[in-house]
Amino acid sequence: METLQIHPLTPDRAADFTDLFGPQGACYSCWCSYFRLPPKVRQALDGDGKRDHMLARIAAGPPPGLLAYDGAQAIGWMQIGPRADVPQWNNPNRSSTPLPDAPADDPGVWAISCFFFRPKLRGRGLSGAMLAGGIAHARAHGARLIEASPMDRAKQSKSIGLFVGSTSTFLRAGFAEVACRKEGRPLLRLVL
Repeated sequence: METLQIHPLTPDRAADFTDLFGPQGACYSCWCSYFRLPPKVRQALDGDGKRDHMLARIAAGPPPGLLAYDGAQAIGWMQIGPRADVPQWNNPNRSSTPLPDAPADDPGVWAISCFFFRPKLRGRGLSGAMLAGGIAHARAHGARLIEASPMDRAKQSKSIGLFVGSTSTFLRAGFAEVACRKEGRPLLRLVL
């Protein structure tokens, strides 16, 4: 898309985020809370509660991720920031568990944990453009490295399971595998 623009999700863009996620909150009313809240807390919340949690996080700053726009409409989202901002992503026994040289409490260690695109635009390679924007954003905000734990294969390019991103997209952007604890879900890293 020639008009694609990528911006940090600041409070003045919160309405664009809620419009993108729609009334159901994307991905079965997740509102991108999966890696932010412990399972028991997340499961106790309905969609409105998860949305309110995320809106409070946006209001508190710094930006919890990036929005992609085609003109004035937000068409995509990528959750990116310091690992500490997505505590469930750092749990032991996950494909994304931190390695000793990149601890979760190091503010220079960033994570890309989620993507979401409007359904009609999935499978068009937008995640690569968002990833490039995310790398630039992380570099500009002091990250020393970025990690992700995408999936190697999905049944189709529009699969909801690709909310973690596609391994091939990250490899094309220069990420390299540093661990593989779960088949098909490597831990990838880009040193900035």
